[in-house]
Amino acid sequence: MVEYTFPLNSIFASLADPTRRDILERVSQSELSVSQIALPYDMSLAAVSKHLKILEQAKLIIKRRRGKEQLVSMNAQALADANKYFEQYKQLWEQRLDSLDEYLKSNN
Repeated sequence: MVEYTFPLNSIFASLADPTRRDILERVSQSELSVSQIALPYDMSLAAVSKHLKILEQAKLIIKRRRGKEQLVSMNAQALADANKYFEQYKQLWEQRLDSLDEYLKSNN
């Protein structure tokens, strides 16, 4: 479980920031250059690069070079790993709600 916790902490910490969530949403649509990512934000290119570094450390994005450009795309596997974590709790709550539903039906 310890091996699994660190990546989740990193993923959730990365997604806690609205700018990073927006960046991730945009690169999920198509691969973008760092300069394209920076365009809509009222911040320096260095600040955008820091956001990208955090997303990359969390393995939420993948960077690759094309000539002088750095292209960024989403790494869907990291979100799939986070989804596995939520699925455990989803099943737990569905079981509890099913039990509550049965209890309420039997007492009416």
